[in-house]
Amino acid sequence: MDSVVKFLQPYQLHPVADHFSVALLFVAVLIDLIASLSPTRIWLRYTAVMLMILGALAAGASFATGDMEADRIWNALGQPAKDVLKTHAELGEYLAITFGVLALWRLMIEALGFMAGSRPIYLIVAILAIGTLGYSAHLGGVLVYDYGAGTALMASAPVPAESASPAGAIPTVSVPSAMATATAAETPAAPAANPGSVPTAVPTVQPSTAPTAASM
Repeated sequence: MDSVVKFLQPYQLHPVADHFSVALLFVAVLIDLIASLSPTRIWLRYTAVMLMILGALAAGASFATGDMEADRIWNALGQPAKDVLKTHAELGEYLAITFGVLALWRLMIEALGFMAGSRPIYLIVAILAIGTLGYSAHLGGVLVYDYGAGTALMASAPVPAESASPAGAIPTVSVPSAMATATAAETPAAPAANPGSVPTAVPTVQPSTAPTAASM
């Protein structure tokens, strides 16, 4: 199994499976709603059944490929992106199971007469499911466009942590240390220059000229 995963990872199949699942499932529910308004057009119901089955398969493939992609990029993401990815992955798993059940339910409605009465309930559940699917797709877009997940942007510029300042660098203020302050206080200040005063000569000490014992 690991060899299959390593073989498929470079092909980046998750976006392909995602787009198929979203398109097929949305259209399947839409056609089923239209078929409710035209009960005589049985072919619309058959079309909805086929699209729901294909969409459920695509949802399962989307979850499987998304799991592979998450393993590849997890360590390169910052914590905010990991939180979004975790929610996105959980929804992907729940939705794959939900649409599998819905596909089986829809097939039974069409094949078994006693299940036909549950079709309105099926449609309500299906609408809620595709609404959740739309939100999960939105989280996938956030991962790619806001955090650069799985793109060259993520490799070249790591996602900042939550503690990073969104407004850019914060200016710093230099505060003198206590030692530097004490040293400055002990140093006597130079007298201020007075333009009217006369400078006084500072006496200097000359070396002693007394003869040494060696010169005597």
